[in-house]
Amino acid sequence: MQDKTNVMRILDSKKIWYKSYYYKDTSAISGMEVVNVLNEDPNKVFKTLVTRAGSGIYYVFVVPVNKELDLKKAARSVREKNVEMIKQKELLPITGYIHGGCSPIGMKKSFKTIIDISAKEYNTMFVSGGKVGYQIEVGVIDLADIIRAEFYDIVK
Repeated sequence: MQDKTNVMRILDSKKIWYKSYYYKDTSAISGMEVVNVLNEDPNKVFKTLVTRAGSGIYYVFVVPVNKELDLKKAARSVREKNVEMIKQKELLPITGYIHGGCSPIGMKKSFKTIIDISAKEYNTMFVSGGKVGYQIEVGVIDLADIIRAEFYDIVK
């Protein structure tokens, strides 16, 4: 039994079903490396991307690991003129997470979050469990509810 992450504790406290996956190969940080370790459909494994809009507001986008965030579509989805990816060194102070372990659940603050519409094709999806080497499978609608996310087409 592996340690529980904050993500898992939050889901437990809200009595939301999830399945956790732990892999020792913590060099598997990129989305496709994680897909290979989990042996899962890359369309069901999602990465969490943090952006800053021209207005200075932070937004979180959750997209399949095999796709690229379309910054124009992302900006439109949050009614901003533009958004850009934050620098990797900004991730920890803004979210409380490090690169490769950033989950849409349990960030330091609650940010407006958009999940790519393709997630709705599935009952469950995979996101980071909050630490490198941890992934969780959770219901798509449960995830959207817990982080108050909306669904839009945000990929290229």
